[in-house]
Amino acid sequence: MTNANWFNEKVRPDDLPKKVEIFDTTLRDGEQTPGVALTADKKLEIAHALAELGVDIIEAGFPIASDGDFKAVKRIAKEVDATICGLARCVQKDMDVCIDADVDLIHIFIGTSKIHRDYKLKMTKEEIKKSAEESIQYCIDHGFKVHFSPEDACRTELDYLIDVCKLAEENRVDYINIPDTVGVMTPKAMRYLISELNKNLNVKLAVHCHNDFGMAVSNTLAGIEGGATVPHVTINGLGERAGNADLEQVVVACKLLYGIETNIVTEKLYRTSKLVERLSGIRVMPNFPIVGENAFAHESGVHVHGVLAKAETYESITPELVGATRKLVIGKLVGAHGVEQKLNELGITATEEQVQRITKKVKDLGDMGKKVVEEDLIAIAEDIIGKVSDKEALIKLIDLREHIDLNKKPFAFVVLQYKGEEVMSASDGVGPVDAALGAIRKAIGEEKIVLEEYHLDAITGGSDALADVTIRVGNGERTVMAQGVHEDIVMASVMAFINGLNRILVK
Repeated sequence: MTNANWFNEKVRPDDLPKKVEIFDTTLRDGEQTPGVALTADKKLEIAHALAELGVDIIEAGFPIASDGDFKAVKRIAKEVDATICGLARCVQKDMDVCIDADVDLIHIFIGTSKIHRDYKLKMTKEEIKKSAEESIQYCIDHGFKVHFSPEDACRTELDYLIDVCKLAEENRVDYINIPDTVGVMTPKAMRYLISELNKNLNVKLAVHCHNDFGMAVSNTLAGIEGGATVPHVTINGLGERAGNADLEQVVVACKLLYGIETNIVTEKLYRTSKLVERLSGIRVMPNFPIVGENAFAHESGVHVHGVLAKAETYESITPELVGATRKLVIGKLVGAHGVEQKLNELGITATEEQVQRITKKVKDLGDMGKKVVEEDLIAIAEDIIGKVSDKEALIKLIDLREHIDLNKKPFAFVVLQYKGEEVMSASDGVGPVDAALGAIRKAIGEEKIVLEEYHLDAITGGSDALADVTIRVGNGERTVMAQGVHEDIVMASVMAFINGLNRILVK
């Protein structure tokens, strides 16, 4: 699939790089995400995944920050097959710790903007240049490659920024990184800045963009348009405050919108994202591009019909490219085409009239605010195509008695007919419904059956309203949806539960 269109081609620079190096800082800037604290084992697991993904440079951490981070960086440098980078201020003890960690590349930084000079560093322009020069030379003298960042470059006077970068180049750094430290650039501004620096320098340029205004990815791509060849990125856009440029978006945009290659194995993007999501504890928004749960989900009947005819009608990226799968979401916007396709995928055969009835039930549930997942659709289809008849039912309710004491847990006693025999049991619970369902489980010896979802609606008004209970129940192997209607909430719940059990147990 190609995603280029004539509009993009019309404005695309003629001198775009054919390939860019991916500098991933998930383990350093990504770990600075509020609420994230990665153990050494987790950092190592992510580092291995990044190497398998094809990341060129892994910034493994800030070794001076803690003894744990130093040990993690050193272990990653020893065990992971990639270029491993450590962060250091232009301070000798920081650089010494990176050297001791045996990294391949030292990323040194010093603030250059007026606000950093006056308030954080309290240094003059010349003092900053001297510190940068001495630090670069110190790393090189110890046999290390240098990745140099003039921190807050995007709020630094252009002539001074060029001056500092020329000094770094003259001292033989391998890369110069331009950080948009507080995310204040626009794409046009970033492209202009990198273009100006590129005119004055011959060293590889990197860009490090923050997402404070939601433009980190756009600014990173604009930096590449301006001549940068080393984008700084993180998995899932993790990072300080609003985060960094997202690796998945930058890589896929480079490939499909610009025709720029990377060493990234795009088919591993989705699983790497899920790994970082799990280990960091930071969940990706469902509508997050490329790796979000909804990135390749279609619900609207018009869209689903188009996608089924030809995926490209409503997809600019194929899910297979990033290791994800297409999802036809079953909701109130779904059409009969989408429902029929999903049923076919699930191996369920239904007549045209049954498909229409199933579609209506799905829409009705959607109007009630319920998200219908695959298990629900199966349950709805089973319910409409063929309910368990009274003759087939393995479980029938004979008697239900409950006792509620204000000072004790509610208590329920049930008598059932199960497989032709009378069984009984009792249970307490956090409420009368919980007690009744617990007693039913005990009576039939099916303790592993779980009530996965419970939804109650009052069909009519008043204290004598009919209760409509819809549940989702599963036994670890199968999940079904069932319904019960009664003027008593507990009885409605019990009826729904028994209906669900019969559908699970009757083959």
